[in-house]
Amino acid sequence: MPAFLNFNCSKTIDCKQGAVRAVRYNVDGSYCLSCGSDKKIKLWNPVSGLLLKTYGGHADEVTDVAGSCDSSYIVSSSLDKSIIYWDVATGAPVRRLRSHAGGVRCVCFNEDSSIAISGGRDNAIMCWDIRTRRLDPVQVMKDAKDCITTVLTNDHKIFASSLDGCVRHYDIRVGELTCDEVGQPITYLAQTKDEQCLLAGCQDNTLRLLDCESGGLLSEYKGHQSADYLIECGILADDAHLVSGSSDGDAYVWDLLEAKVLQRIRISDNGGVVHSLATHPKRQEMLFARRRDMYVFSTDLQIEEEQL
Repeated sequence: MPAFLNFNCSKTIDCKQGAVRAVRYNVDGSYCLSCGSDKKIKLWNPVSGLLLKTYGGHADEVTDVAGSCDSSYIVSSSLDKSIIYWDVATGAPVRRLRSHAGGVRCVCFNEDSSIAISGGRDNAIMCWDIRTRRLDPVQVMKDAKDCITTVLTNDHKIFASSLDGCVRHYDIRVGELTCDEVGQPITYLAQTKDEQCLLAGCQDNTLRLLDCESGGLLSEYKGHQSADYLIECGILADDAHLVSGSSDGDAYVWDLLEAKVLQRIRISDNGGVVHSLATHPKRQEMLFARRRDMYVFSTDLQIEEEQL
């Protein structure tokens, strides 16, 4: 893979759902999802820009969404304090889960999509068994001192970032909590494919690469602007490049090892915060959210391959 990647916009989609709060890929990257301030989730084909399905049922803005491992279900979180488990094909809500005392900020599935994990403004992380009819969480973790901004999981750990400046590792096998203090409010958390490192997007205009085992700081990346926004970051499929949104209307791509800005991607000439993004699980491709629009960016090489 070349050290320098040149990303260009391959598709711009007007989501027509008010402000786009979050954009996400499904498990294999063949579809993408957008969350809107109009309380709806939309399922898209990112190549053609075709709207496939709309999911409506929340009573307030949708903040996050995640697809199951077989892409047949999605789970969404909202400021209405609820999580909804949806059937992708029918568009019907299968289960509505309420236990958070405040708006729910983030949500994810575990590896086999039997458990949904949510984090909220009530500083709590909740685990939900969505295969049963049980409507209360199977576990609640209330260790954070401020809003939970991201929840991630692998086969035996739950990672959570919070505005209190800590990354918490919950080891499910031994029932142990490890807390790594970064010292700055963390707006987003991403994990490398090899599960060795975590990338923390912080409020002080810095991305920090942390070692998963020791919690040590491996590298810092600067150049973008966070202002007071919850800006998301991501790691590209090759584990060699990082990307972050910015409050100045651009997105930035760094080399992971050298910590140099490789490309400043101009999303739009008329401003707007680039706050949410998603990296394709297999290809050098990204989604960005800005105002009402979703943008698909690919490398020159990727666009040529698709045309062939």
